[in-house]
Amino acid sequence: MSELAAPPGRTLDPLLDHAPCGYLSFADDGTITAANATLAAMLGHAPGTLDGQRIDAVLTVGARLFYQTHFFPLVRMHGHAEEVFLVLRAAEGGTVPVLANARRVERDGGWANDCVFMRVTERAKFEEELLNARREADRAREVVEEHARELRMANELLEQQAVELELQQQQLQEQAVELETQSEYLQAVNDQLVAHGDELERQRAAADEANRAKSSFLAVMSHELRTPLNAIAGYVQLLEMGIHGPVTGAQREALDRIARSQNHLLRLINDVLNLARIESGRVEFLLEAVELSALMREVTPMVEPQMDAKRLTFAVRVPPGTTVRADREKLQQILINLLGNALKFTPAGGTVWVECAPGTGHPPTVLLRVCDSGIGIPPEKLPAVFEPFVQVDMSRTGRSEGSGLGLAISRDLARGMSGDLDVESEVGKGSVFTLHLPASQGEPA
Repeated sequence: MSELAAPPGRTLDPLLDHAPCGYLSFADDGTITAANATLAAMLGHAPGTLDGQRIDAVLTVGARLFYQTHFFPLVRMHGHAEEVFLVLRAAEGGTVPVLANARRVERDGGWANDCVFMRVTERAKFEEELLNARREADRAREVVEEHARELRMANELLEQQAVELELQQQQLQEQAVELETQSEYLQAVNDQLVAHGDELERQRAAADEANRAKSSFLAVMSHELRTPLNAIAGYVQLLEMGIHGPVTGAQREALDRIARSQNHLLRLINDVLNLARIESGRVEFLLEAVELSALMREVTPMVEPQMDAKRLTFAVRVPPGTTVRADREKLQQILINLLGNALKFTPAGGTVWVECAPGTGHPPTVLLRVCDSGIGIPPEKLPAVFEPFVQVDMSRTGRSEGSGLGLAISRDLARGMSGDLDVESEVGKGSVFTLHLPASQGEPA
C-alpha cells in the first residue's frame, strides 16, 4: 500500500456529533483531522478542540507505545483493526478505557484512519470479579484439600470403629440373651404385681367401706350418747335447784363435778360427730364475705374468761376491713378450737394473740394466725398434729383433756372452704397456727 498525502481539513458531518460512540479520524502523521462531540465529551474537551492536535494528546503513555508498535502498523498493513483495547487520556489526566475499531480509507486524495471508540465501563469490574474468582478457586482448592485430609482421617477412624462395632455386636448378642432371661423374670414379677395390685384394690375398697361404716356408726352412737348426757345435765340442774329437797355443800360440789364431766363428754361426742360428718361428706358450707375483726369481737368473749383465769395475756391484732370468703359458723369453730389449743398448752403468765396478713400468689388469700408463747411442739411430732385422735403434747402437760380431734376437724373445715391450716412451732418458744382463706372483695355479711 503506497503512501498518500494527508487529507486536507474537512467539515465533520453533524450526524456524527450525535453518535453514541466516539469518532476520531487521523492522518498517517498522527494529526487528528476530525473528532466528534461525543469523543470530546468522553475525554472532557470542548467540541472541536481536538481537531488539529496530535493523536498522542489523547493517548496515555502506555497507549502511545502500543499505538506506535501495534495499533497503527496493524491498521496500515491490513486496512482495519477490530475491538482493540486502548486507554485514552482525559483532559484532566484521568483515563478512559475504550474498545477501538479502525478502518483505513482513501479520502480527498489522501489516506485517512477512521476510528470508533466504545467506552469500556465493565472491564474493571470483570477483572476484579475474575481476580476474586481466582481467589475463591484457590480457597476452594485449599478447602477441598483439607476435606480430603479429613476424609482420609475419617476413613481411618471408620475402619477402627468398624472393628469396635464388630466387638460391640458380639457383646450385644450376649447381652440380648441375658436381657431375654431378665425379661422372662420381669414378666413373672409383673404378673405378681398385677395380682398384688388387684388384691390391694380389693383391700382399699374394703377399707373405704369400713371407713363409711365407721363414720355411720360414730354418727349413730354420738346421737345415742348425747340423749342420756343431756338427760344427766337436766337432772343435775334440777338437783342444784333443790327440786328434790335441800342440797348440802358436799352434794353441790359433787353435782358440779358431774356437770363438768357431762360437759366434757358432750364436747368429745360433738367432736366425734363433727369428724364423722366431715369424713362422710355431709357437711355443707355457706360461703359468704366475713369481716375478721367483727368475727373476733364475737369470739373474744368466749375465751377471755379462761384466759383471765389462767393469767394469760390475750391480744387481737386484726385490722378492720379485712374480709375473707368463708362459712361464718365454721370459721368461728376453727378459731375457738385453735384458741382453746393455745390456752391448753401455754403456761400461766404467757401470751396468746391473733394476727392477720395478706397472702401471696393468685387468687389472693388472707393469712389468719393464732400464736402463743407456750411449750411448743417437737419437730418430729409436727407432721402428726392434724391426725385424728392424736395428742402430741399430752405427756408434757400431764393432762389428757380433749379427744385429739380439734385440729383434725379444724383443718378439714378449712379445706372445705378452699383454704388450709398449717403449723410452725419451736419447743420452749411457742406455736403459730396459720389459717389460709380466700380473700373476699364483697361486703361482709
